[in-house]
Amino acid sequence: MAIHIRRREFIVTVASAAAARPFAARARQTVKIAVLSGLPENDPEGHARIKAFQEALEKLGWIDGRNVSFEVRWATPEVETIRRLAEELAALQPDLIVTQNTPSTTAMLQRTRVIPIIFVNIVDPIGSGLVANFLRPGGNVTGFVSLESTIVGKWLEWLKGIAPRVARVAVLFNPATASFAEYYLTPFKAAVRSFAVEAIAAPVRDLDALETTIADLGSKPNSGLIIMPDSFLITHRAVVTSLAARHRVPAVYPYRHFTEVGGLLSYGNDQLDNYQRAASYADRILKGEKPSELPVQAPVKFEMTINLNTAKMLNLEMPPDIVALADEVIE
Repeated sequence: MAIHIRRREFIVTVASAAAARPFAARARQTVKIAVLSGLPENDPEGHARIKAFQEALEKLGWIDGRNVSFEVRWATPEVETIRRLAEELAALQPDLIVTQNTPSTTAMLQRTRVIPIIFVNIVDPIGSGLVANFLRPGGNVTGFVSLESTIVGKWLEWLKGIAPRVARVAVLFNPATASFAEYYLTPFKAAVRSFAVEAIAAPVRDLDALETTIADLGSKPNSGLIIMPDSFLITHRAVVTSLAARHRVPAVYPYRHFTEVGGLLSYGNDQLDNYQRAASYADRILKGEKPSELPVQAPVKFEMTINLNTAKMLNLEMPPDIVALADEVIE
């Protein structure tokens, strides 16, 4: 019996089979890695993250311009922009996609369930519906998480240690880019009982709301602030730290790049370390392993940074025991 296959059906069948084969089984060629950044192109932190990933890949034999090429798209906190860039990258049919936060990972998964995806420094991948579980994530995505929910207790502890008079604490986040907000808010509301402070959820959707919220906190004595690891706030970190200083609100931040631009104290995981570790997963996937079988990994390297200049400006006496715990002190 003769078998007739239409030309279009044949092309689709061959293309699908090629996409399904592990890279190691294909003819040797330059592989394409797509990166959807969670930060705009003018943000040096975004470039540092990608550089850390590329340098770690080089040590594993993947050299940019020789056997691997990169397609990078720089996002903004606007969800529609992220979705558009995700669609653009998926259309390029790369061998691997690297995403940098929850919105970008969610957007990529809405565009492809076939191309392998590695996420780096995202929050609550199970609660966000990205993976089934940490040990066997399932599907086409795995990666490295950022800060676990219990860290909010540490942020509160450091804030009270620096500013003992604080009686109300607001947690700042943008609902559009921090869909995981309850992941932190629930343990935060439980933790405040131990510190006898009022818990305030402070959602802000734009820069005007950001300024209004922090100004309102500053108008009320003994107010403090905790910043959620949210791409909107990370992108506008200089604005956040400037407003907190102007309105004399002591604040604790999740990452050191906040203290570098005037934040009081930061405590969180070393984000560049996660990007370096992500290179090992990229290597394994490009050699044929499946994301579904690579466990999601927690952060292993944490750092505290204190900005003494900001403490002096806020007339806060930084306790020596907290200073002694810092990995970096900015003076």
